[in-house]
Amino acid sequence: MIDCIVADDEELLREALVAQLRQAWPALEILATADSGPDALEAIATHKPAYAFLDIRMPGMTGLEVAMALPEVSPGTLPVFVTAYDQYAVNAFEAGAVDYLLKPVERERLDATVRRLQGRRTPSMDDAQRRGAVLDQLNAASPPTVTSPLVWITASAGRETKLIMVSDVVCFRANHKYTTVVTAQGDAVIRTSIRELLDRLDPRLFRQVHRSTIVNLAQVVSVIRHDAGNGSLRLKGREETLPVSQGYMSLFRQM
Repeated sequence: MIDCIVADDEELLREALVAQLRQAWPALEILATADSGPDALEAIATHKPAYAFLDIRMPGMTGLEVAMALPEVSPGTLPVFVTAYDQYAVNAFEAGAVDYLLKPVERERLDATVRRLQGRRTPSMDDAQRRGAVLDQLNAASPPTVTSPLVWITASAGRETKLIMVSDVVCFRANHKYTTVVTAQGDAVIRTSIRELLDRLDPRLFRQVHRSTIVNLAQVVSVIRHDAGNGSLRLKGREETLPVSQGYMSLFRQM
């Protein structure tokens, strides 16, 4: 049985691609779908699929960043990029022999992709080398997106509204419709979702480590690796630890 995951932050496009894949390749098992880069990486680490259909622009991590993490979390998974990039980027895909689908996905093009994937079911060293080459070319082809990271936020603590410097945040935790902001001085809540925060936080300091948690890396003292492949983080001046899902453990491979 050949399997895959599908990742796209646009729900309608994600569902459309799933439906198209089921028609074009009935034998393909779709193990999971994801609406962000980190969720895609976690799904790949959990299921170890043969293929990952990855949108390029996703919150938290781009499809390129997810693909770069594949050799560590699931070496046998081959990425198929789904993109609206111009011809220059498409040429980079083709030069690296890593397949791609242009949005909107046309059935004829998808059929060609399916035939190509069916003919290369067992990843080889050549696949890995070609994947590395295309990622390098795509990084060069893709213009950087420059956004100003958050410096401070306002959050509710009871009847009080606090102004919190982002550098003082220990972590953000999803809590139903709200997000809890954890600081050394106490907790507060904001209405901004974890997914929205990922687009606004400085990725050099803040990284998602679980579906519901973003941590300030400056607050991490050590990482504990568990036999199951996941882990937990010890934080400065705090007794509790933060869980790290298997898909995010690659962030701490040098610790």
